[in-house]
Amino acid sequence: MLLAVDVGNTNVVFALFDGREIKSRWRVATDPRRTADEYAVWLLQLMQLQGFDPKTVDQILIATVVPRALHNLQVLSQKYFGREALIAGEPPVEWGFSADVDQPRSLGADRAVNAIAAHARYPGDLIVVDFGTATTFDVIDYMGAYKGGIIAPGINLSLDALVNAAAKLPRIAIEPPTRTRSVIGRNTEDQMHIGVFWGYVALMEGLIARMRAEIARPAKVIATGGLAVLFGDHTDIFDHVDADLTLDGLAILAERVAAN
Repeated sequence: MLLAVDVGNTNVVFALFDGREIKSRWRVATDPRRTADEYAVWLLQLMQLQGFDPKTVDQILIATVVPRALHNLQVLSQKYFGREALIAGEPPVEWGFSADVDQPRSLGADRAVNAIAAHARYPGDLIVVDFGTATTFDVIDYMGAYKGGIIAPGINLSLDALVNAAAKLPRIAIEPPTRTRSVIGRNTEDQMHIGVFWGYVALMEGLIARMRAEIARPAKVIATGGLAVLFGDHTDIFDHVDADLTLDGLAILAERVAAN
């Protein structure tokens, strides 16, 4: 079995795969100071509670955008699973696609893994929108080459900045306004919901329209990340909502390594 570890700026997701099937997943807040022993106390208990024997894990693959978190995860792999963790993007786990950008080495592991999974699952030119700490928009052409993209502040980050900078504004949940047909708010909270939610929908629709015009060929839009489902219900800009795109990309990489 494969233990795939996706380390984002906000959360670390552990997913247990049997082939390409996700058997279970567990999520914890990202903290580079968390030790291998702390990870083990939490993760091994959760695995055992769901009937999974850690001894069945014969491959561990880590993709991280938080370099400081990597060492303790490598120690976790060695000490508690008896395995050397593979690191996505480092030999022997090569990306296997062309990065047609000015600085290919600066491409984040999460975006590279998304590109691999998206090209494997969907034909043609693609735009992948990933809702995380930042919201990223990535273009993958019909040959699987990464062509570039956009980085925008994530919606939670934008809301935090607004609330922290404006003393009288309340903390609100990220959800559609209750009066979904109106964009003229009648009170402070409604106005904030409209600005945050529909403002973000407008940002996505506007940027994707510009990207499609620049690509100049039909391009499918794939949404992934925690808020993909929420936004997917309130815009027709997405062709597919694929919550497991990043994890599936890690499973594809692990299969390639095992086959070689």
